[in-house]
Amino acid sequence: MRSLMLLCAVLLSLKAQGDEKKFPVSTIPDSLKTGAHVVFRLDQSEYTIVSKNHAIWHVHQVITILDGVGKHHAIEAVGYDKLSTVNYFRAQVYDGEGNGLKKLKSSEIQDVSAAAGSLYQDNRMKVADLTQSQYPYSVEFEYEVEYQYLFYIPGWHVVPGEKIAVEFSSYSLIFPRDLAPRYAIMNSPDQVIKGKQKDGKESYTWTFRNIKPRTTEPYGPSLEEQSPWIMAAPTKFEYSNYPGEMDSWKNFGLWIKSLNLGRDVLSEETRAKVRELIKNKNTLEEKTSVLYEFLQSKTRYVSIQLGIGGFQPFEALVVDRTSYGDCKALSNYMVALLKEAGISANYVLIQGGRREDDILVDFPSTQFNHVIVAVPNKTDTLWLECTSQTNPFGYLGRFTGDRHALLINDTGGHIVRTTVYKEDQNIQNRNADVYVLPTGDATATVQTAYHGLQYENGYLESALTASPNDQKEWIMKNTAIPSFEVKTYKLSQQKGKLPIARVDLELNLRRLATVSGKRLFISPNLMNRSTFVSEKTTARMAEIVETFGYIDFDTVRLHLPENLYPEFLPRAVKIESRFGEYESTFSFDEGIVIYTRKMKVKKGRFPAGAYHEFSDFYKNINKSDNIKLVFLNKT
Repeated sequence: MRSLMLLCAVLLSLKAQGDEKKFPVSTIPDSLKTGAHVVFRLDQSEYTIVSKNHAIWHVHQVITILDGVGKHHAIEAVGYDKLSTVNYFRAQVYDGEGNGLKKLKSSEIQDVSAAAGSLYQDNRMKVADLTQSQYPYSVEFEYEVEYQYLFYIPGWHVVPGEKIAVEFSSYSLIFPRDLAPRYAIMNSPDQVIKGKQKDGKESYTWTFRNIKPRTTEPYGPSLEEQSPWIMAAPTKFEYSNYPGEMDSWKNFGLWIKSLNLGRDVLSEETRAKVRELIKNKNTLEEKTSVLYEFLQSKTRYVSIQLGIGGFQPFEALVVDRTSYGDCKALSNYMVALLKEAGISANYVLIQGGRREDDILVDFPSTQFNHVIVAVPNKTDTLWLECTSQTNPFGYLGRFTGDRHALLINDTGGHIVRTTVYKEDQNIQNRNADVYVLPTGDATATVQTAYHGLQYENGYLESALTASPNDQKEWIMKNTAIPSFEVKTYKLSQQKGKLPIARVDLELNLRRLATVSGKRLFISPNLMNRSTFVSEKTTARMAEIVETFGYIDFDTVRLHLPENLYPEFLPRAVKIESRFGEYESTFSFDEGIVIYTRKMKVKKGRFPAGAYHEFSDFYKNINKSDNIKLVFLNKT
């Protein structure tokens, strides 16, 4: 009888727990749901420093997913490797009313390799997938990761993305006094709460509440630049028996130097090859160039995340033997090749990415995802991207150009800035001859040269060494003409610190002009019309950002049939503003209309209040770019 009573009590208790509603969507304020795909109901992170080689990270999140756009937030991945352990990982999902739908068992949490895109990697992930087909619903994740090092402290982005609202978010750092971390808070006043724990440790805590969803604005900075986030870093640390200090870039650089120490030894065969390659070269640049070409011909890039968390490069002898490596290994190998040639070169840590990424220069910490090489050359520096077999010598481009980096030398780390590519270096120069037929069809020959950063337009730099089919696909995708056929094409390049790519085309143009009675209508701007249409706004929130400056020159010669002449030619247009300059002209001589266009865009950041001026600038350009010429038939 007693057993039966105990069983009934347990069942009643379980039923009560099952009836308890958690995180119903109805309790979310309308101000947070409006314009949101996702609401973070609870977002708590706690990072505890135990010692200089031991830390614990605890995360607890409850996320309400309002529609299918936000469904990827129902999947959570927690990474680990040989120096970290996932102590636990819990995941549960609730319907819109807060009723529990499912709690994942340990066996339902996947354990997968994190080696996507990497040939060698010992990182793994535990992945919980709580995706549902009925909206809205809420997911709850809670996990703890234990690290056998203190090198990287996870930061905290209060707003994880666009159209995401945050109901409550907190971030805590717990630490012994002698291992107090450093921190930087962006886009928010520092509202840190300092406290003491029962075990004598100290703490910093930040909390945020009721943050409405936001979206990025056209030509605006990333949401990351506008939303609150916290970066943290240790002062003293140890990683896989390599102790170091991160209180200054100098000391951080000394730690990187210690990882690379003695790893620049080359085989005798390669040393002899270096001497042979440079024997008839006179200048430092000539010697560096021939060794860079040797690196490109001998090695290939393979992503490798082994060693102490992927921070230590393979030895140069390993690259010698295998002919592959990651950015660290190949850059270390290049430095070793140059050393054998008597050329001083530096290993350089950098944040790579085609958008304009940069680091916080006043906050020494691990902010890098890539390595390149710098070769001092009197008042200049030769920059070498060592992972590409086709990159022009000395060219960094949009991936690593114009940003701060950490150069490593014998005295430690030093902040430097990589190559800045100015407007008058990033030129697109196009010449087109268009032969118009009375029917409105046409043929055209087009020659376009892309200088500097414009060398990368539409990933042209990759198409230059691609197969003929891929090159033609690039042309079809990047030729802004409504209807055309490619008769012949040729892609070529002139490599260098400021490279030039050339695209030569012969085209058949269908219905380029419109024929109506005795009149023929044609747009002279063949393939470079501005398409930006500004949004209607009364309150621009963010700065206007132009990520790189450039100049476009277009000359189009319209060859007309003998019986056609222009009914009128538009006047020249000239537009000037703080954002750039625009000019267009028309002339007619012996059956040829010559149209010229020059567009200069200035790189920079401009105040939000200038958005109407920015909008007018492009509206006027669009109007000029889309003008049509009218020709009359004499007969």
